[in-house]
Amino acid sequence: MKTLVLGASTNQKRYSFKAIERLQKYGHEVVAIGGRVGNIGNITITTDKLLFLDIHTIAMYLSPDRQKEYYDYIISLKPNRIIFNPGTENPLFAKKAKENGIKTYNSCVLVMLTQNKY
Repeated sequence: MKTLVLGASTNQKRYSFKAIERLQKYGHEVVAIGGRVGNIGNITITTDKLLFLDIHTIAMYLSPDRQKEYYDYIISLKPNRIIFNPGTENPLFAKKAKENGIKTYNSCVLVMLTQNKY
């Protein structure tokens, strides 16, 4: 399963950084978009809304206000699901995603991986 981490950061204290490392550890393919270009291991963080193919999961690490500019982009990727990590919950966008056939979860990627529920 390919995961797009949206809101990726090279700051090791950020949960998006930890999620990218853990997703790779668990064998998941990862692509990343953040506010700044950088790298986490062999993962390149881009600032561009690239047309990634076969995205299964969007791991959201952006506040609801910062998500707005990505609504149409995310819908266009046709992911199976969006995981709204703590602090990113967005009922308005979750409703729009569901209307477009995308499942949504208010959960934590790190916890889901640890509990083998990812």
